Amino acid sequence: MRKEEINQVVKKLRSKGVRITPQRVAMLEFLAIVDTHPTAEEIFTELTREYPQVSVATVYNNLNLFIKEGVVKELMYGDSASRYDFDLGQHYHAVCDVCGKVVDLYYPILADVEKAAEQLTGFKVRGHRMEVYGICPDCQKKDR
Repeated sequence: MRKEEINQVVKKLRSKGVRITPQRVAMLEFLAIVDTHPTAEEIFTELTREYPQVSVATVYNNLNLFIKEGVVKELMYGDSASRYDFDLGQHYHAVCDVCGKVVDLYYPILADVEKAAEQLTGFKVRGHRMEVYGICPDCQKKDR
């Protein structure tokens, strides 16, 4: 399934005149298979295993391009490093307070929150984001 999604993303990028390089495809493939919502540094570390000539700047430039073209989502959590999500479908996230891990949380979308926000604030709501915070199973094990 992910291979088809990557092919669709590549096709979309090509249709917008974006040159498709092996490094860009490798970044997309990594983002598609990893479920930890990696930071740019983690993507860089993974990418340099196959492409040692890649720079951190290249990773950031490509991430910015992917965000601009709407094929990757940037997740920002205060002062910590941004994380990146290939899954553009509407879903929530659970964030570990200890290690910063971010995992997908698939739960029915709370559309009534948007309606309530519009009524209470007068905003024309275009979407919402929700995270739950706690301690991931790995960090819970370390604490024992």
